[in-house]
Amino acid sequence: MLRLRRVPRSLAALLLATALLGAGFNAGADETCNSPYLGNLIKGQEDYVYVWTLGVQGLGDGSDKLVTIDVNPASKKYGKVINSVSVGARGEAHHMGFTDDRRHLWAGGLSDSRIYVFDVGSNPAKPKLSKTITNLPEKTGYVGPHTFYAMPGRMLVGTLSNARDKGGVTGLALFNNKGDLISKYDIPTDNGGDGYGYDIGINPSKNLLLTSSFTGYNNYMRDLGEVVGDAEAMKKFGNTMVLWDLKAMKPKKVLSVPGAPLEIRWSLKEGENWAVVATALTSKIWLIREGANGDWEARDVATIGDPSKIPLPVDISITRDGKGLWVNTFMDGKTRYFDLSNPEAPKQTYEKVTGKQVNMVSQSWDGKRVYVTSSLLEKWDKKGADNEQFLRAFSWDGNELKPVFEVDFTREKLGRAHHMKFGSKSMKSAFDDADLPGEVAVAR
Repeated sequence: MLRLRRVPRSLAALLLATALLGAGFNAGADETCNSPYLGNLIKGQEDYVYVWTLGVQGLGDGSDKLVTIDVNPASKKYGKVINSVSVGARGEAHHMGFTDDRRHLWAGGLSDSRIYVFDVGSNPAKPKLSKTITNLPEKTGYVGPHTFYAMPGRMLVGTLSNARDKGGVTGLALFNNKGDLISKYDIPTDNGGDGYGYDIGINPSKNLLLTSSFTGYNNYMRDLGEVVGDAEAMKKFGNTMVLWDLKAMKPKKVLSVPGAPLEIRWSLKEGENWAVVATALTSKIWLIREGANGDWEARDVATIGDPSKIPLPVDISITRDGKGLWVNTFMDGKTRYFDLSNPEAPKQTYEKVTGKQVNMVSQSWDGKRVYVTSSLLEKWDKKGADNEQFLRAFSWDGNELKPVFEVDFTREKLGRAHHMKFGSKSMKSAFDDADLPGEVAVAR
């Protein structure tokens, strides 16, 4: 007989994380920068897409905001904006990530270094801003919070720059889920390290954490044309990835991966222990895996488009079975699909122009839908008619991306559409069985 007992919410989060550890992280399709500690909480049909959106002066209230779009085909509001939460400031909204129980969504600004925590569990259709963290630079010396990566009861934040000279040397900041800073970790500048940061990817079974590298505030806050035309600025992009001991949070090895390696995707197939990353400046796919001697290595295994034209790969999303990879390239507006059946030799099998400029790509949890957004950075986005700002949804039958709906963020006066995460009505119901404040019901 199934019986319920009440436990504090904080303990419930720990129990959820422990259950995931025992379940082997049976993750669904990658929805962009997912932590393995969220694996068993992403099933079935997503009900909402949350879009972290850059404010545009003179457009609506001009502030960054979290926009909620209804994406359940059974809903009368399918494909429509149903909620928007403004943060009252414009700070170069960029990436976001769920806490380990998916009850809260952390989102950051690259220019003001603020971190916003949204409650998405109480009412997934209408998130609320519950906390703002304003002291990251003072507490850590880092600026530009980029990646928000869930750990059991913790949030690991990868940053892009530092408060001293606004260059690319930076680090990782570890918070508890309440928003209190626990510790900081500098990205190494010795043994081949350049100190640059960007994404985070964890493989718990191997006790490994990977970090990648981009560029600092002085570059990402400049016009893209100016940066490309400045020889000295172009030297200030990351060319490394760092392999960390996860439990000790200490660097183990620096890998040479030239050309600004961005998003990291570990294979989601159980038992596989390799990851891929795309390099923005050299348009390559790199494979990170353990060699025969037990040493980890990085190898260039595929080319994306024509590197001489700098298509600028900006986001990747790996399939649930680890056999496919979606790649978005900003400059040519293309979404490509690579067959990863042999990760040593990925092969492009499909491509489609999905916008005049494209950035993030996310698969639905069942892999049958693909979502694309448009904005890269305020000063890197294209100008004039090419400055499309949207969320576009496509169906995917294994052969063709077919348009399903589009939200025009400029027409809706929302801003520049950047990062996406998925919401579900089930997350609310899962925590609503308890009738006492601060408690949840768990089975035993």
